Amino acid sequence: MIRNFIHQPLNCEITSIGGYYIITKEVCVPLGDRKIFYMTGCAAFDTSCCGSGGCAFANVPGFVLSWKDKINSDGFSVSAIEPVTDFKIQNKIREIIRKKEGINQVNFD
Repeated sequence: MIRNFIHQPLNCEITSIGGYYIITKEVCVPLGDRKIFYMTGCAAFDTSCCGSGGCAFANVPGFVLSWKDKINSDGFSVSAIEPVTDFKIQNKIREIIRKKEGINQVNFD
């Protein structure tokens, strides 16, 4: 399954009902003969009724099929991505990100 991924600007607050998050960087790393795309960021929960806090995270959209080769109507770059559905590969990617970034919360789309 191929998905279009719309890249958001880096280091901009994205507000939600309980706080905000910021994507701090986008990274492509080789994995065998393919490339994995992930983003790192941080979130702050400062307007939640349940208290406040924060965390660092990494989101993994998946394997890169094409990189920022289109622009959508809002002016954002679009990449073609194949999600990672194999749990063994997900675990391998988690370890790569944990070692490289020091982030324990690694999410897959």
